[in-house]
Amino acid sequence: MPNLYNRIAVFRAERGVSRRELADAVDVNNQTIGYLERGDYKPSLELAMKIAAYFDVPIELLFSFRPFESVADTLRRAAAAGEGPQ
Repeated sequence: MPNLYNRIAVFRAERGVSRRELADAVDVNNQTIGYLERGDYKPSLELAMKIAAYFDVPIELLFSFRPFESVADTLRRAAAAGEGPQ
């Protein structure tokens, strides 16, 4: 079974959302959010979709079978391309 990577912690930090707030919003225990973030637990499709809906983003921005590029690498690549932060 392939690894499942996620950016839940990144989205939570960006939006100032605690694990408890997210857990309450998607109707799971707050420990479940921690397990998800660490990769110790793979969400059901329903839970993954609830989390994506909570952050109002496509599910592919939150979950992937390939590791996500680090935020630092993304910023460096954007700066090199002259795209800079907006």
